[in-house]
Amino acid sequence: MLKVDQYSYVRTAHRVYRKTIREIARETGHSKNTIKKVIRDEYSGYKSRTRQPYPVLGLYVNIIDKWLTNDKTQPKKQRHTAVRIYRRLKQEHGFSGAETTVRKYVKEAKLRLGLCGRQAFIPCEPAIGGEAEVDWGTCYAIIGGLSVKLKLFCMRSKYSGKHFVCCYPCERQQAFFDGHMQAFSFFGGVFPVLIYDNLTTAVQRVYRGKKRDLQQSYEKFVAYYNFTPRFCNPGAGHEKGGVEGLVGYARRNYMVPVPEAASIHALNERLLEECVSYGDHRMATREQCVNELYETEKSHLIVLPAVGFSNIELCSPKVDKFATAIIDKNHYSVPTRYSHVKVKAILYVDQVCIYYGSKRIAAHKRLYNNNQWCLDPQHYLELIRQRPQSFDTARPIVEWRKSWPICLEELFDRFCRKQGGTKGTKDFISVLMLYKQFSANDIEAAVTLALTADAGSSAAVQYILCSASRSCDQPVAPVDNWPRLVPSDVSVYRQIGGDI
Repeated sequence: MLKVDQYSYVRTAHRVYRKTIREIARETGHSKNTIKKVIRDEYSGYKSRTRQPYPVLGLYVNIIDKWLTNDKTQPKKQRHTAVRIYRRLKQEHGFSGAETTVRKYVKEAKLRLGLCGRQAFIPCEPAIGGEAEVDWGTCYAIIGGLSVKLKLFCMRSKYSGKHFVCCYPCERQQAFFDGHMQAFSFFGGVFPVLIYDNLTTAVQRVYRGKKRDLQQSYEKFVAYYNFTPRFCNPGAGHEKGGVEGLVGYARRNYMVPVPEAASIHALNERLLEECVSYGDHRMATREQCVNELYETEKSHLIVLPAVGFSNIELCSPKVDKFATAIIDKNHYSVPTRYSHVKVKAILYVDQVCIYYGSKRIAAHKRLYNNNQWCLDPQHYLELIRQRPQSFDTARPIVEWRKSWPICLEELFDRFCRKQGGTKGTKDFISVLMLYKQFSANDIEAAVTLALTADAGSSAAVQYILCSASRSCDQPVAPVDNWPRLVPSDVSVYRQIGGDI
């Protein structure tokens, strides 16, 4: 085919200068048929070949097609790439051609065999208040000064884009249920349809198609809130792409920089503020902001039940010789008098309550790792006072001592100096037992005042606390006005000795 400048020359010579086809052919060297075609048609440039010949690769085309056909039954992440095919041809069949030739053919063959790997999607318009998507994500935060790995529970409305996000220490079923309950409260109702992955906390067995065997406890939860669960096909997370995007959005925007908080509860309060603020956001494909869209769909939600779901677990452990009940592979302390008896425990998502009969004897923060010890020092103080030599090595005291105020250490040293090690330790334990009746701030203030007054026993600390809490018209005399013993004049003993 002629180039554009040659095409222009031929047409100009014929149309402007009235030259004949024979004259133009003689001048340009092109055939008469070519000249006629140029004069008759528009410039079309070069045409691509309808069939690409592969002189060197032609002997190996059937081998490549066989490998690619077999890939249809193999895992998606373990299929042949063009580079892998090129290397196999060289190693196993002595191929001497170029890698670019193989790449070009493999690209065409994959398209022909349906292995291009990219799918087409159908644009959808979600129903108002009809569906929401649920998913978990992973993030990190600094809680109480320690970097911890947390699980991010996310629920997002498909229509309005309004979302709810909160953190949990794990993805267990109780956290899963609690996340739903918090989200339902945030949205002010229950979405008729919730879309999930095939979570083990909800799905017991996955069958081909849409059939699922659900966990019994999850079925009870669904029946209580009356929504319909829908599960994606395995490995098809794009079927709930909205919440998949929310996980990344929340991690990039709500968790950067890495947040610091005193507790997970405090962190979730901040995340709740972020979710509320997102209501003013306007999505690219919508004319209204998120809150305006949500007000439209709010009336389509299922009304919340008057009483929330009882999201608890029950167990009946036996207290061991260390006065701990082993619950969910962790140790929780009880008062030592309940050693070797059977108790009942109620497990909440963030708390463990232990009962003996109808009496609650202990309450602890819920632990989610294995072989951890949650010990309340008050459960052991009476026993430690009976065995004061164990004070320095008792695990409840060792752990508690790490967070003591300095004034408690000073008081303990003073008691030991004035009363001796054993008696001083016992008397100091009496001060620690006051934490059952008084707040930590009141005790710290009382201990500081007792140290100022050079008091050397627990009775002084107890007197200050009781005086501060007593309501009477007569003010209590300050510790500085207490009568003190006058130092003795020991020189008289020398005189007595001389008289003898």
